[in-house]
Amino acid sequence: MGGVMAAAALAPEPAIDGELLKQAMRRLVGGVVVITAGTGEDRVGLTATSAVSLSVDPPTMLVCVNRASSTWPVIARRRHFCVSILGAGQQATAERFAGIGGLRGAARYRGADWTIMESGASGLTEAQAIVDCALEDVIERHSHAILLGAVRAVRLNRMERPSLAYGGGRFIGISPDKAAPGIGRIHSATDNKTD
Repeated sequence: MGGVMAAAALAPEPAIDGELLKQAMRRLVGGVVVITAGTGEDRVGLTATSAVSLSVDPPTMLVCVNRASSTWPVIARRRHFCVSILGAGQQATAERFAGIGGLRGAARYRGADWTIMESGASGLTEAQAIVDCALEDVIERHSHAILLGAVRAVRLNRMERPSLAYGGGRFIGISPDKAAPGIGRIHSATDNKTD
């Protein structure tokens, strides 16, 4: 293994155009979330596809936030963030928090119902799920901050609907019940388990 590491360390860095990487990543479909922080008129938020569960023991989320965003300094100061996982039909909320229409700060919260979570951050009441986090650690790299959040509360919406995703430069609805033509169901390790 040491030889592989040494060879990688000696290889010159290729000159990659950031725009080319951006085009490649547009081909990766990602679930859409709204990441929020702050309270009252100090509330901010943004739309992202960069949110994943890092671990379930202990429950930890990982999200990436642009450090030039208005959301980052509030997360850093308040030491919390909330992840609202959006469903199909919530594209208007995703667009508002992406800055489409020019709204900023607490103005982005208008037009939807919000639930104040344990941390004080707001979660979208009608989201598929809300994950409330205390900021545990931050890794600052290049333009972004990688945030690790200790999960403090989770709320699941009882109404099942397709998830909102983003790929190819557009929003799409994805239902786990319907596979694309020619694509089979993903099987879990427990599907063939016998007791």
